[in-house]
Amino acid sequence: MICWINPFTGLAGDMLLGALLDAGAPLEQVRASIAATGLTGWELHAERVTVHGLTATSARVRVTDTATERRAAELLELAAAARPEPVAALATAALTAIARAEGRLHGTDPGEVHLHELGGHDALVDLVGVAAALHALGVTEVVCAPLPLGVGSVHAAHGLLPCPAPATLELLSGAVVTGTDLRGETVTPTGAALLRAAGARYGPPPTMTPVATGYGAGTRVLADRPNVVAVTLGRPLPPSGAEPAGAVGAGGAAEAVETVVTLETNLDDVTGETLAHTIARALAEGALDAWTTTAVMKKGRPAHVLHVLARPETAAHLRELVLAETGTLGVRQTVQTRVAAPRRTGTVEVDGMPVRVKQGPYGAKAEYDDAAAAARRTGLPLRTVADRARRLAEQDHPDRWTQEDGTP
Repeated sequence: MICWINPFTGLAGDMLLGALLDAGAPLEQVRASIAATGLTGWELHAERVTVHGLTATSARVRVTDTATERRAAELLELAAAARPEPVAALATAALTAIARAEGRLHGTDPGEVHLHELGGHDALVDLVGVAAALHALGVTEVVCAPLPLGVGSVHAAHGLLPCPAPATLELLSGAVVTGTDLRGETVTPTGAALLRAAGARYGPPPTMTPVATGYGAGTRVLADRPNVVAVTLGRPLPPSGAEPAGAVGAGGAAEAVETVVTLETNLDDVTGETLAHTIARALAEGALDAWTTTAVMKKGRPAHVLHVLARPETAAHLRELVLAETGTLGVRQTVQTRVAAPRRTGTVEVDGMPVRVKQGPYGAKAEYDDAAAAARRTGLPLRTVADRARRLAEQDHPDRWTQEDGTP
């Protein structure tokens, strides 16, 4: 599902949460994800309001804990406990972005930075709540219209600051913004961080079939316009000439068309061990695939290009992983569509040794680790074990398949 955001008067975490709830995100499911963090002393309500004749949803957080300042590390620990895991990944990615921005501005370690206005219950509820709502709605891609930036000043813990606030501008690096006649803060750090964590791209509505629209109201009252953000959910269309999702390919099997994100970065100053560790960790933490290609950079320097293939909901987390592990100064992100053939996994026996086999519509292949273990135990050549496992799998005995899965 695509989520197109129209920040008519700006964007804040509570406004985005209200819009997603208005578009159909289940409130109880969102509350459950927040409750999993272990945070206490809060209540989340969705209230219907009318502003300048437009009906919208206001996400209201009522708290009994009045603390407004916490270390980023404390909030990250809470957010990491959110469930399901993709919700925790997006929420922690947003908090990490905020902590890094504040750390750079104040010359402080990101984990130790004190979040003043963002350290209270409502900020964590907004961040986890939006992550939970996106997950519940099945959003795989976020697109946002240019963000309107106000002028003037805003009161903060460090005194009077210009608008946009420095932390917001830091978080909006790489975003698309535009001016507005509104004074004051129109885009908050939580709103900017959520877009960054979700891997949002910027522009007009993408090609899609709209299925729902929601409006989220802000707390600020404007004299001449509704202070709302709109979100439109839409189903992506297959690329021109491609078969639609679920189409039957040449092999007679149902194929799946899905959106994926490719992350790439050029590296000429990391060791092979670091590359291997990063690839292994990316695969362990949700990457669909990860690999390197060789390259020659400026001044003839030999280098590698690290590629990580991810689903949209895990792209932000994996991007942060690549940044942290390699120390690179930038990661390119490309949204693509891929057609994935169905596959199923089963186990066959070669000379009494179990070997897992993955079978698609055009053939089968033994899992290397199992085939290698069987080769060592039996003394057979590896290629012999793999070939026997393949032939056994292709005999297609239904009782040997322990799992059928049409997703890659």
